Amino acid sequence: MDVNKIRTVCRPIRIVLGLSLIGVGVYTGNQWFYLGVIPLIAGLLNFCPLCIITKKCDA
Repeated sequence: MDVNKIRTVCRPIRIVLGLSLIGVGVYTGNQWFYLGVIPLIAGLLNFCPLCIITKKCDA
């Protein structure tokens, strides 16, 4: 399994997920959706919390 391939696919997904959660939070007024900041920051910084937990993405 190629770790770099997983990271290149996973990064845009985290960014889009974070932006859409924030957008839903702004639209509905529900503050719980502002937790979308977490995947957004993880995507922008190319940081994968699952890689730390599972220790399978160490390059």
